[in-house]
Amino acid sequence: MLISQAIRKQAPELDSLQLGTGWKKEDLSKMQIAIESTYGDSHPGSVHLHTIVKEVEHHINGPEAKAAKYYVTDICDGKAQGHDGMNYSLPSREYICNMVETHIRATPFDGVVFIASCDKGIPAFLKAIARLNTPSLLIPGGVMEAGPNMLTLEQIGMYSAMEQRGEITTEELESYKHQACPTCGACSFMGTASTMQVMAEALGLALPGTALIPATDAVYLKISQQAGEQIVEAVKQDLTPKKILTKQAFENAIAVHAAIGGSTNAVLHLMTIAHELGIDLQAEDFDRIHEKVPFILNVQPSGHYPASYIWQAGGVPAIMEEIKDYLHLDAMTVTGATLGENLQAMNRRQDIDIDRNLEHKIKKQEIIRSARHPIHEKGSLSILKGNLAPDGAVIKHSAIHPDMWQVTLRARVFDREEDALQAVITKEIIPGDAVIIRYEGPKGSGMPEMFYTTEALASDEELSSTVALITDGRFSGATRGPAIGHVSPEAAEGGPIALVEDGDLIAIDIAKKRMEIVGIANQSLPDQEIRNILEARKRAWKPVPAKYTTGAMGIYTKLAVSAMKGGYMA
Repeated sequence: MLISQAIRKQAPELDSLQLGTGWKKEDLSKMQIAIESTYGDSHPGSVHLHTIVKEVEHHINGPEAKAAKYYVTDICDGKAQGHDGMNYSLPSREYICNMVETHIRATPFDGVVFIASCDKGIPAFLKAIARLNTPSLLIPGGVMEAGPNMLTLEQIGMYSAMEQRGEITTEELESYKHQACPTCGACSFMGTASTMQVMAEALGLALPGTALIPATDAVYLKISQQAGEQIVEAVKQDLTPKKILTKQAFENAIAVHAAIGGSTNAVLHLMTIAHELGIDLQAEDFDRIHEKVPFILNVQPSGHYPASYIWQAGGVPAIMEEIKDYLHLDAMTVTGATLGENLQAMNRRQDIDIDRNLEHKIKKQEIIRSARHPIHEKGSLSILKGNLAPDGAVIKHSAIHPDMWQVTLRARVFDREEDALQAVITKEIIPGDAVIIRYEGPKGSGMPEMFYTTEALASDEELSSTVALITDGRFSGATRGPAIGHVSPEAAEGGPIALVEDGDLIAIDIAKKRMEIVGIANQSLPDQEIRNILEARKRAWKPVPAKYTTGAMGIYTKLAVSAMKGGYMA
C-alpha cells in the first residue's frame, strides 16, 4: 500500500484538507507526489524554476498520481559576498534540508521531485533525499549563458580588485558587472552550483544528460515530462535513494569531480550527504580517487570555456564515457537502470558546432578532452596534513602555479577576512607571505567563502604565484590560485591554526601532501622545538567569544562538526 493511503486511513482530516486545497475526490486515492523547488526571486538560479515546476506538475497529474508544490527558497552566495551575509551560506544548506524534511514528514507523500540550480539548494536537496529515503529524483535547473567574450560572474571579483588597485576604471568595472549575468540559471563556470548539478547526475539521482542545460532551453519541456513519468515509476518500483546512494555511487561522483576539476565545496557536501546514509566517506577518498582519474574539462575557472557549453558537448554522459574505466558501471540510478546501461542508451551527438559570437567553431574535444589526452593526468584536488592541519585541509592544486608546489612562506595572521583583504589590496602582503585567515570555520563564523581575498591575490601578478592563502574557512567554487581551506581542527576549537603567529614559517609540499609549521620568528627550528613552542602557545590560548550566540547562526555554530567531516549540524 502507498504511504499516502496508509496514513490517510490514520488521519481522517486529510481528505477534507486536500479537497479544500482544490483537489477532486478522485485525486484522494492517487499516488501523492511532492514537488520541492528553490523557486523564488532570490537570484538568477531560482527565479525561473517555477516554469519547470508547473511543467512537472502537469506531467505528474493524471490517472495514477497527483502533485503538490512546495517551496524553500535558497540564498545566493554571490549576493552574500563581501558582508556577513556570507556566514549564512553553508548553514542555509542545513536549514533547507530540515525544512524539506518537515514538509515531507508532516504530510504523507509517496515520492518527491526536487528542482534546484545552485550552491546550497542542490546539496540541501541531495541531503534531504538521503535522509528521507522516499523515491526521489532531482532536476538540475541549468546554467545561464556567458556574457560578451565569455564573461562569467566569477570574473567580477577579479575586476573589482583591479579597480581598487587602479588597474581599470570604475566605468570598466561597471560595464563588466552589467553584462556578467545575461540570463537566468546558475553561474556559467565550474563553481559549486555547476559542480553540484554534475554531482546529482553522477550520483544517479538526476536523469542522464540533465545537468548544466542552458536554463532557457526548450528541452526542459521534454525533461519535465520524463521526470513526471519517471517519479511515478520509481514509486511503483520502490526505488528508494538508499538503493542508489551506495558507496560506489559516491566513488563515481568523486571520479567525475576529478574529471571536471570541481569545486572544493563538493568535499563538504558529498561527505554530509553520505553521513545521512551512514556511509563512511572520508576526505582521503577524494585524495585517492583524484590521484588516478584525469582532469579533462576545459571550462572556467580552471579552463577556457563557460559552463553553458558543457551540455552541448555531450554533458555529464560524455564526461563519464571518457572516464568509464574508473567508474562502477553497475551502480543503480533513478532511471531503474544501471549507470552502464544508461551510458549505452544515451544517443549523444559525436560533435558540435557552437556559435556564441566567437570567431571560430568549437569542437566537442576542445571542451571535454579525451582521457587519453587530458589537461592533467590527475584530478585537481589534494588533502594536505601536518602540524598545521592534523585533521586535514583541502587544496585545488590544478589552479596553482608550479612554483608554489613546494614552498616555505612567512605567516601573516588575520582573525577575519576583511582585514586580510585590505592588506592584500594595499600591498601590505608581499611575495613570500602566507596569508592566514582564521576563526572562519563552521564553529567560528559559519564557514564563509574567502572569495574576494583569493581573487585579489590571483589577479595580482606579483602575488598570484608567490603568496598562499590558508584558512579554516572555505572558498568559492570559482577560486583560482594558491588557496588552502577547510583547515581542521579550526581556530574556534583551538586547532593549530589558532596558534600561528606572524613570522612563523609555513612549509607547503603538495606532492607529499604536507603543510607544516617549520619555523618561528623567521627561523627554521627542529621538529621537537616546534612542538614544544606550539604546546606552550596552546596552554596560553584562550577561546575567542562566540561571534553568534542566538538565532540560526547561533544554533549552527554551536552544533556544527568539523569541515573535514562535512560541516553539518550534529
